[in-house]
Amino acid sequence: MKAMGWAHSFRMSEGVRAGREWTRERLDSLPWAAVEPDTVDAVVLAVSELITNAHIHAHSDAHLVLTWDGDCLHVSVHDEDPTLPRQRDPEPGEVSGRGVSIVRQLADEWGVSCQRHGKTVTACFRPADPDGTGAGASR
Repeated sequence: MKAMGWAHSFRMSEGVRAGREWTRERLDSLPWAAVEPDTVDAVVLAVSELITNAHIHAHSDAHLVLTWDGDCLHVSVHDEDPTLPRQRDPEPGEVSGRGVSIVRQLADEWGVSCQRHGKTVTACFRPADPDGTGAGASR
């Protein structure tokens, strides 16, 4: 299988909902999406957290790239702030500070790379049934 991918930029004015909806639409075309709804939901939640971080913490548009290579769905979000994300320990009741922890828990792998103009956070999601045959277990 050849790799396939999609890219889209989400302006701060668009909000995070547009990113979730766009991602879900793209995932629907992958062979495993119908048999692994939990994996799809995990990807969409991670996208939501990463776009939120770009908008809220980096004060930047979010440039999202999804790449499926037959084994892993790579979710990459680039923003214009070179400051690395850090895991926080929010107090109960705080409405912010859990994004990095959520992405770390959901993804099979994740990492950050710095560029001249910002950073890219990438998370990898490996479906149990990448061919969509129904033979694998759900997340």
